[in-house]
Amino acid sequence: MTTLPKYERYKDSGVEWLGEVPEHWNVRRNLGVFDERKECNQPEEELLSVTVSRGIIRQSEITAKKDSSNDDKSKYKVVRVGDLAYNKMRAWQGALGISAFNGIVSPAYVVLTPRNQKLSKYFHYLYRTPQFITEANRLSYGLCDDMNSLRYEHFKTSYTPLPPDDEIDRIVAFLDQKTAEIDALIAKKQRQIELLDEQKAILINRAVTRGLNPNAKLKPSGIEWIGEIPEHWEVKNLKYVSTKIGTGRTPGTVAQAEDLPDGVHWYTPGDYRDSGFLDASERRAKSTRLETVETFPAGSLFYIGIGATLGRVNLSLHEAGCNQQINVIVINSSAHSAEYMLHLLNAGREYIFSSSDFTTLPILNRSKTATLSVVAPSKAEQEAIAAYCADLVLKIQAVQAKVAENIQSLQSLRSTLIAHAVTGRIKIN
Repeated sequence: MTTLPKYERYKDSGVEWLGEVPEHWNVRRNLGVFDERKECNQPEEELLSVTVSRGIIRQSEITAKKDSSNDDKSKYKVVRVGDLAYNKMRAWQGALGISAFNGIVSPAYVVLTPRNQKLSKYFHYLYRTPQFITEANRLSYGLCDDMNSLRYEHFKTSYTPLPPDDEIDRIVAFLDQKTAEIDALIAKKQRQIELLDEQKAILINRAVTRGLNPNAKLKPSGIEWIGEIPEHWEVKNLKYVSTKIGTGRTPGTVAQAEDLPDGVHWYTPGDYRDSGFLDASERRAKSTRLETVETFPAGSLFYIGIGATLGRVNLSLHEAGCNQQINVIVINSSAHSAEYMLHLLNAGREYIFSSSDFTTLPILNRSKTATLSVVAPSKAEQEAIAAYCADLVLKIQAVQAKVAENIQSLQSLRSTLIAHAVTGRIKIN
């Protein structure tokens, strides 16, 4: 940023969120910059959505979001290419942008048409800066922060910088190029994190199914997803490596941890962690109602027994209970390593899922769990493999953390570059 030139002279804009702007730039109230578009009654137009991360996109692009809009879209507001639209309730979070599409949005949104369409892309960059989002927050009103609303009558009282047209072209072209370059770098680094995850999964899978000796003689395991295993390993049903296979149930009382500090840890599928280890839960089961709760010792394997995430396994670091969506395997610690079985079962999650019964949802009950096939080296070898996996995870996480820092730095650079260009902190030649 220090290599980019500044303008020769600046002036006080008189606007707190802008500060100083180049001397020859205009600053005007939004009332004279935009006209509110109230056009509606075109329900056949494409439905659009205003997002924090991307601005205005087609509703159909949000694949994970169900269309919760009204069947009657006659009151939906029309948006034209180049219009600014924002979500009144989320403008202070950055849910606004310029539209690249014709379509309609919820009646709760505000739609504005720039009087100078040449400024549309410039406004898209300007109004998504942290500086303007702070201004939007100041202008928003509500009973509490989460209910703040930016009404048009308040938006129009704010002020906007207006560079000359030729500078607008240079600023937009510069930002289009630089943000595309930065976004491409971010995408590459995000892919690097994904590849590291894939490498970790491959190495762990190999360790738990082949061991750590690359020269070991192999034999068929009889388990399709595992294939060959070292000759001295055994194949067992899961019930023979555990002392108990249980299932969760609904307790008499579950409360937040601060309300029942002495209660038993209580897990639901929402508590599951990518690390594979369940730590302190946000909820507790009341200790005086333990007759209605089955608890399991620390070191037990808690796995989801129903639904799309069936078979996802975590190891509990505490004595705990769980709800009825979760089954629990108490590993026989005298002969087996719970951490080894954790990695083995997570590696075989597709196998576990395919072993379930399907009704409306896939379900794996205790009896089916007991018959799942696993491989079992000696306990010492299991512990060595578990230690290898733990070390591998730490090393890969350390590399991923550095890559994530690089991504954060690039995102910060992108945000700063945009903010400095659209407010005149730097001069684009």
